[in-house]
Amino acid sequence: MAISPLMVKELRERTGAGMMECKKALVETDGDMDAAVENLRKSGQAKADKKSGRVAADGRIVISADGNRAVAVEVNSETDFVAKDENFGAFVEAVADAALKSGQTDVAAFASVALEDGRSVEQARTDLVTKVGENISVRRIAQVESDGPIGYYTHGARIGAVVALDGGDELLARDIAMHVAATNPACIDESGVAAETLASERRILTEQAESSGKPAEIIEKMVNGRIAKFLKEITLVGQPFVKDPDISVGKLLAAANASVTSFIRFEVGEGIEKKEGNFVEEVMAQVKGAQ
Repeated sequence: MAISPLMVKELRERTGAGMMECKKALVETDGDMDAAVENLRKSGQAKADKKSGRVAADGRIVISADGNRAVAVEVNSETDFVAKDENFGAFVEAVADAALKSGQTDVAAFASVALEDGRSVEQARTDLVTKVGENISVRRIAQVESDGPIGYYTHGARIGAVVALDGGDELLARDIAMHVAATNPACIDESGVAAETLASERRILTEQAESSGKPAEIIEKMVNGRIAKFLKEITLVGQPFVKDPDISVGKLLAAANASVTSFIRFEVGEGIEKKEGNFVEEVMAQVKGAQ
């Protein structure tokens, strides 16, 4: 049967595939729209599988909140160009909303969760890979739940933080979330510092102090002072508050009779080793391969 432009347009709207791919799929299925959709999705899965080994270290952080719960999600793309694409942005927002509603934080299990449009997360991801031509991955999801105030802050789409308080209010929680986004504390207070981290730092500082040739009792005081400074630098409550460096976050919280019960901070691509390539060489290799 003849394939009309309207049929191609409808298939593009349903699948997000390119015009020529849609026309080809309709020709192959003799105009059967549902069969064409299925074929395009199968093709999209094959393309997604081929791209799955490529490093996706760019992307977006999105936070979704409702009442006493909030979730932060990181969805990765290969390039900043795709990270800014409206289709990618819509997918990340849909993922965040689905994560909040489902309460699922296990990425593997989350793949089968349904989005608002009825597609599973994995199907929507595969469709997006076909559309944008890059590997897309839902990298991580974290949830904060609290009986107290919850605040969150995003710096563009690359850094996001959520803070839960016992006491205080949402405005204070948001201010602390902004601080967390800016300073990246390792933990809330000293109790959250791993014993091995503290032992390693003390060992290094002791070796440095001993090289000064000072008496043992002086060295001990020097090391203790430097350890105290180290703990202030890495703990949330010990850090100077970003909006008023004259007071620490701990003092700010104490003045409001509040404490931080938990926080999360995501930054796009942190911990991912991205292979640095030569763009010109890659293009030339593709050109030679096409000849």
